[in-house]
Amino acid sequence: MNDLQQAINSDEIPLTDELVVSYLQDNPEFFNRNNSLMTGLRLNDEQRGTVSLVERQQQQLRQKVHGLEDEITQLMSVANHNEQLFVLYSDLYLRLLDCKSAEELLDCLHQTTTELLSLSAFKLWLSPSDKVDFTHPSLSTNDCTGVMQNRLTNDDYYFGRLQESEQNLIFSQPCSGSVVLIKLSHDEQVIGFLAINSEDAQHFDPRMDTLLLSQFKRLVAKLLHQHLAI
Repeated sequence: MNDLQQAINSDEIPLTDELVVSYLQDNPEFFNRNNSLMTGLRLNDEQRGTVSLVERQQQQLRQKVHGLEDEITQLMSVANHNEQLFVLYSDLYLRLLDCKSAEELLDCLHQTTTELLSLSAFKLWLSPSDKVDFTHPSLSTNDCTGVMQNRLTNDDYYFGRLQESEQNLIFSQPCSGSVVLIKLSHDEQVIGFLAINSEDAQHFDPRMDTLLLSQFKRLVAKLLHQHLAI
């Protein structure tokens, strides 16, 4: 007789849930020896009153299956969303490559972010050292050097909220929700950053995957470098 069985048989040691659980785990043949207990044992159920052990197991299995079905549905929804994003980015890359000027490039980026992605605002800020000889509604003309130093000195991205002073510098007005700042650099030279705003405060989250953004920012930086002859 093992120590657990001795403890159960001993009048000096109280029978606890832990002891019963341990005994059943160590003796899986218990219910084989006591088959009538499987159907005869009645358990309290908040919704159905009392049920048998078998019914409780069936109920738990059904709940587990429903949970797995919900998880699969969520995964399929995420996969479908990711597929749509991939197609959108692929189309965008082809359009960007066809742009003949920086103005066309910004037109394309603005349309994609505000119309196709339904985001609130899009801005490009270029470093003061860059040669900017054009104007565009999406070009941020305020000095955002401080924003760059504060948010992007050690990172390629910033996700989350901005201070109102930063919002005014980038977008020339306060903006609610969340933003992403994307640092643009080419051949180790910082060109500036893209700023995209969403009215949804949870849309741009630090936990976001940056795989697509990484490809996107490299292409945009390269094309800007070519169009601006930086």
